Amino acid sequence: MEHSGVGMGRGFIFAIFCALLLSGKAVAGWYHVENYEGSIGSQPVHVSLQTYDGFGSGITVEGSYSYDAKQSPIAVFGKLNGTRLALCEISNDKEFDRILVVGSKVPVDTTECPFSLDMAESGATGTWSKGADTYPVTLRKVASLDDTGDPKIDGTVEIPFWAETAADRFAGVYTNTDSGTCMAKMQVIKKSSRKVVQEIAFDDDGCNAGMLMTSIYANVQKWAERGKDIISVNFRGGGAGYTMDYAFDRKTKKYRQRK
Repeated sequence: MEHSGVGMGRGFIFAIFCALLLSGKAVAGWYHVENYEGSIGSQPVHVSLQTYDGFGSGITVEGSYSYDAKQSPIAVFGKLNGTRLALCEISNDKEFDRILVVGSKVPVDTTECPFSLDMAESGATGTWSKGADTYPVTLRKVASLDDTGDPKIDGTVEIPFWAETAADRFAGVYTNTDSGTCMAKMQVIKKSSRKVVQEIAFDDDGCNAGMLMTSIYANVQKWAERGKDIISVNFRGGGAGYTMDYAFDRKTKKYRQRK
């Protein structure tokens, strides 16, 4: 039951591709997200799932989860049939590109997905199975975000983005403002300590941060330039949207906005 997150460095090509792809729908509300805490077997986990009418290839659910002990985001995708959810894990960058970035040219088969979950209003139960290994899964809903109608947020919504570095993962804290729903700040979480080591707030009167991509988990990307980690945050607006880049400063151990 050991997994590692997939390195999700996409760079500007991914950001521009997705922004152009979605530019015609940038102001639409499409985020219906539910966050859970629970366990797979004896291991505590945090899970975030976004449901959508169709991400393509028959997929209706995308998400991110991590084992609390590992703190590495694992991208997931699946199909919801009534209350039954079949959920698969992304295992490598090639599969990530094929299914979640470019989109599979044929319907994605979820019959062999490790997760088989029965979804309820308060949480989910089911199993995680791979090979001869089967573990019970128990999840409790702790927060939700829905901007498909009247914007509604319950609890503290922290979105675990697919992007990560060797040392850090990134989470967006979403909130409602007079201008709508958006990411108020991005947390930098050190994997080794599980602690928030930096919070980046946005000068964003239009409430546009973290609201561009169809998959909410793709609104932050990681790439590298001359060996330096760069984090790109996506914003809706400006036609096809835009990005704001933050570079890791080895001296201060902080991410600083690139001018």
